[in-house]
Amino acid sequence: MLKLFKTTGLRWLWLAGLVLILDQLTKVWVLNGMDLYQSISVLPFFNLTHVHNYGAAFSFLSDAGGWQRWFFTAIALTVSIVILVWLKQTKKEQVLLPCAFSLILGGALGNLYDRLVYGYVVDFLDFYVGNWHWPAFNLADSAIFIGAAMLIIDAFYNNGVKADG
Repeated sequence: MLKLFKTTGLRWLWLAGLVLILDQLTKVWVLNGMDLYQSISVLPFFNLTHVHNYGAAFSFLSDAGGWQRWFFTAIALTVSIVILVWLKQTKKEQVLLPCAFSLILGGALGNLYDRLVYGYVVDFLDFYVGNWHWPAFNLADSAIFIGAAMLIIDAFYNNGVKADG
């Protein structure tokens, strides 16, 4: 079993764990230190703003009546299992691909934890230009985005080479 962790992408699970821990620490800090909808100006284009997201990206389905919590929970669980299988199939020589998978996994697990424990995802990173605000997000969302970008970069550099061959 130890060989499996040394010779596959599973050796990058520490990165998913780090993302999960940092994500949850920041969310606990927001939950304990800020009132809902409280906003703290940090830079001329950035606030810390405590919001709850009952939906998915860009608050998709946030007002769907509650069923979306379990729908997005099922998606996160399924994606997490698939990513673990992919990590197991990646070769030791690969770096970018398992790092990308691990970032996505850590982010998915961070938001999954929120949905299971709170019933919503805690968001707080609020970027804006003038009065136009991007939807608030969190560290888990950032890790998912960076991981997805790394997957695209890896697809260009590896010319379609599969993880298992």
